[in-house]
Amino acid sequence: MTDRFQGNATMAVSQDGGASPVDVVEFIDQQPVGGFQVRLLLTCAAVLFLDGFDTQAIGFVAPALAKEWGLTKGALGPVFSAGLFGLMIGALIFGPLADRIGRKKIIIFSTIAFGIGALVTAFVHDLGMLLAIRFLTGLGLGGAMPNAIAMTSEFNPRRRRATMVMIMFCGFSVGAALGGILAAALIPQFGWRSVFVIGGAAPLLLAPILALRLPESVRFLALTGRADARVAELLGLINPKAGFAPATRFVVHEPGLAGVPVLHLFRDGRTLVTLLLWVVFFMSLLDIYFLSNWLPTVLNDLGASVSAAALIGSLLQIGGVVGTFALGSIIDRFSFRALTLVYFVAVFAVAAIGQLGHSVIFVSLAIFAAGFCVVGGQIAANALAAGFYPTAVRATGVGWALGVGRVGSIVGPLVGGLLLSMKWSTASVFMCAAAAALCATLAAFWLSRLAGMGGSGKTAAGQPAFEATLHPSTTAGA
Repeated sequence: MTDRFQGNATMAVSQDGGASPVDVVEFIDQQPVGGFQVRLLLTCAAVLFLDGFDTQAIGFVAPALAKEWGLTKGALGPVFSAGLFGLMIGALIFGPLADRIGRKKIIIFSTIAFGIGALVTAFVHDLGMLLAIRFLTGLGLGGAMPNAIAMTSEFNPRRRRATMVMIMFCGFSVGAALGGILAAALIPQFGWRSVFVIGGAAPLLLAPILALRLPESVRFLALTGRADARVAELLGLINPKAGFAPATRFVVHEPGLAGVPVLHLFRDGRTLVTLLLWVVFFMSLLDIYFLSNWLPTVLNDLGASVSAAALIGSLLQIGGVVGTFALGSIIDRFSFRALTLVYFVAVFAVAAIGQLGHSVIFVSLAIFAAGFCVVGGQIAANALAAGFYPTAVRATGVGWALGVGRVGSIVGPLVGGLLLSMKWSTASVFMCAAAAALCATLAAFWLSRLAGMGGSGKTAAGQPAFEATLHPSTTAGA
């Protein structure tokens, strides 16, 4: 190991007198997680905190909104799905765009966009306008998430990458859970619109802080080859003892990926893993958004008050937070093998919700367990997806996985509304949701088998493609 990776003040010098190129990925992998990475994590977590709050707010206010407007419970299904459709389009568009112009710009733009959308939601007075505004809000919400994941992944060492991404993503779950708690407190006093006033003002206040404090991805900057001074500054923040000669070049040893970013998700042995990741995301997000949007309404129908239904429903996201902290180091070590087991347990937890709906204690435990497994499992899948794709298409890979997953998140609330409108029993409805968790289990199991066999193809570097998930810093998948 060279002195420059130990943090000494002097850098290795080549025979021609110039400073040796510094491999950014190797440098980061040799450093401990420090204060700079923790602050970055908290900044990205703040974005996802507000993202989660605004994404889930519509589900928590749904009973009060439907009562005020005289709507049937099934009538809000299209509103739920309109916001999620916007999330899907936002992820599909802003992921590839960020791989072109940078993560920071897209995160700031997205935060402003969903803040304005949430604020406007507080002033709508009919279903058609609500549907349109939720779609536009979803565009901003969809752009923030994949780039926060990519940003956190690219600043952290491989051995802790999944853990750091998962902890960062807890911001989303905490924000979603707080949405339920605040809704329970605010709606009886100030009405459902107050939830969106808070959900809109907070992102607009955060945006200037992001402009001042959020750095651009160090790997993205190094890959452009035009920002060596800024890369040196950022690496110096990671390790203040490191010293770089003025002419030092910073490199990321990954293949050039010209052309349409999405096409590279299906090249160099990535096709099968990409498709399986999409299945996991589709089924997992179908379950999450089915549960998030319909739990308060179903619980209210079973006799819980609006406030109690919101509080009990928030246990889904609280379970997700606990699951994330509990699973982080396990996912770093066992990858998709651990994810398979988590989703398998989710099958039984989700099914149990429908069987235990008339017991507050037992249904609360089942919802918490479902959140632990389904939400925690989805956050783990986000981290694993970020580790698989190279820098040039990382936001694209994560964004498109989330985008495909958003199709599931659109289908989930629609199917839930349809089944409830058809007077299906609560037990039958949640058995359908459990079937989606089973599909995610099977896809994760297949991915674990591919990981065990070393991948389904070769990268541009000639190594098994799936090694990028297991050892991201050693292959083109770093």
